[in-house]
Amino acid sequence: MVEDDALLADGLMRSLRQADYTADWTADGEEAESILRVQEFDLVILDLTLPHMDGLEILRLLRSRKAPIAVLIITARSEVDDRIKGLDLGADDYLTKPFEMGEFDARVRALLRRSRAHGLKVLSCGPLTLDIAARRAFLNDRPLDLPRREFHLLEVLMSRRGRIISKDQIFDSISDFHDEMNPSTVEIYIHRIRKKLEATDVTIRTVRGVGYTLE
Repeated sequence: MVEDDALLADGLMRSLRQADYTADWTADGEEAESILRVQEFDLVILDLTLPHMDGLEILRLLRSRKAPIAVLIITARSEVDDRIKGLDLGADDYLTKPFEMGEFDARVRALLRRSRAHGLKVLSCGPLTLDIAARRAFLNDRPLDLPRREFHLLEVLMSRRGRIISKDQIFDSISDFHDEMNPSTVEIYIHRIRKKLEATDVTIRTVRGVGYTLE
């Protein structure tokens, strides 16, 4: 979320988190550009009028790197030319302020469904299956209860199966900017998931001093 109206951003962030998304927020254009260069996201919700860097410039730079990320523009600029420019630069959708929260939620869901349709929708490792679009997990074809962070942690490991993922990489994937978490918290979530998988041949292996890998 890149939005300099703190009141609006707070409301939208609450809605996203209630829908079980991991969401981050910044109000500064230059900070957003710096973050987008080093972190991966599924969706950017982007205001156009921002301090230090305009939203259209952020979008132009994002698309120049060919980043496969959905972009929803939200802005008070209602002129047709602005909308056309944003879409031509590579935005996937456009909402003009003020808008209804229900419409915002629906646009977010639609964009995430569309972006995930271009990648893997279901991840599997032995008896463990993650349905990414539906946010559901199954173990031996039975529903597996996974809170949001445990689900995201397994998604990271399963999508990069066979590779070693560092604790910091996992932490970045499951935490929000303002969480009172630290990288050592990852060990707690790893322990919880291992307990749920202990009766199977699916293992999260610790590579000492490096990270974790799913086998």
